[in-house]
Amino acid sequence: MTHPRWLLPEAIEDVLPRDALRIEALRRRLLDEFSRHGYEFVMPPLLEYVESLLTGSGHDLDLRTFKLVDQLSGRSMGLRADITPQVARIDAHLLGRKGVTRLSYCGSVLHTLPAGFNATREPLQLGAELYGHAGLEADIEVIRLLAASLTLAGITASRLDLGHVAVFRALAAKAGLSGDVGEELFSALQGKDVPTVRELVADVAEPFRSALLALPELHGDRSVLARAAKLLPALPEIDAALGELRRLADAFSDLPLGFDLADLRGYHYHSGVAFAAYCAGSPSAVALGGRYDNFGRAYGRARPATGFSMDLRELARLAPNSESRGAILAPWPEDDALHAEAERLRASGERVVLALPGHEGSWREAGCDRILSRRGNEWIIESLKEE
Repeated sequence: MTHPRWLLPEAIEDVLPRDALRIEALRRRLLDEFSRHGYEFVMPPLLEYVESLLTGSGHDLDLRTFKLVDQLSGRSMGLRADITPQVARIDAHLLGRKGVTRLSYCGSVLHTLPAGFNATREPLQLGAELYGHAGLEADIEVIRLLAASLTLAGITASRLDLGHVAVFRALAAKAGLSGDVGEELFSALQGKDVPTVRELVADVAEPFRSALLALPELHGDRSVLARAAKLLPALPEIDAALGELRRLADAFSDLPLGFDLADLRGYHYHSGVAFAAYCAGSPSAVALGGRYDNFGRAYGRARPATGFSMDLRELARLAPNSESRGAILAPWPEDDALHAEAERLRASGERVVLALPGHEGSWREAGCDRILSRRGNEWIIESLKEE
């Protein structure tokens, strides 16, 4: 069976004018908002050597990365599946600043497999990262910026889930779980697979066995934190993690917060608070983020770091439709007066399309809904009427 030459690969698609316009308008609004908060825009490359692209990122990102051989050097290269590690490399290796650095970005990433049903393999990843401040104030700032971004997109968050990877890390270390068993336990907890968790911790000593079994049940509103304090052993790492989550609960009492101590997405490079935002119309999180201190060590300089990212395509799909006005058709024949009026209209924010001869009856499909007419010395904008 032959396929049309223009057929695209599965889960790869073109973005047509109306959707592209909405995505681009949203991109500009969000990046401008980031800039107003002091986040400087960077543009990492789509392609890097694999050892640089995947350093410290974990096995899951390795599996999601398309790889090829560079014909110039013969070395293995990868098409980025996540921009966050690249931005960490820029902060650690290229900028080398001593103080706080705020960076933002937006660009396509490629995945070997779609992340979920009907998901694209080419998300348009947009995000903001804050480097150089280890305190919880940085996490509060990026969560507040995330909430503002969703509001700016016209999206109401139905839930903002908060977790902390230090809880699982402390329990796994005390239980002596590492290597393959630790990875299996991590996967089982992430999937709330209680029977598998029970099987994997069967030989773990108390109180760590009971604590690990309790993690899948520790999700819900703020009362989860009080329950966790009673059910989990009083390890310094756990006490500190629950303290940070309580501070976040106080800071964002106006948001629909949830807490989930078994949500371990990004576990392999997150080091502290992790969060995910959900909204109506999407079963998956619309934004993910958290703290990933010392990730830059792989690039020569360990730095405190926290941030978030989202798929701009999905965000635009979920945002309310705001019908933009069509373009104004400037008719043929052209002259200096017509060009001057067209430029005046463009300066006022209108889109003006200069008509080319011989295409009558086709201007509505080009996005025009009005026409510029001259009556005497006056210019008049009228509704475009086409058969």
